[in-house]
Amino acid sequence: MNNLMQFFQPDNPLFYLLITWAIVWKGIALWHAARNRQLVWYIALLIVNTVGILEILYLVFFRKKEKGATP
Repeated sequence: MNNLMQFFQPDNPLFYLLITWAIVWKGIALWHAARNRQLVWYIALLIVNTVGILEILYLVFFRKKEKGATP
């Protein structure tokens, strides 16, 4: 438990790396959800913070694919 608390201290560079990771994935997923007019996904992605896990799942499995894009 003590090691976990040390990880989340603001002076730990990995803490900032984790925050950056989450923000990047959240931004990409929110952009796709908004562009595809998927309001439920947009709200869920905006409210739920899963450090990028929900965002990655959305991007891989649930977003609408663009027409004409190569697989």
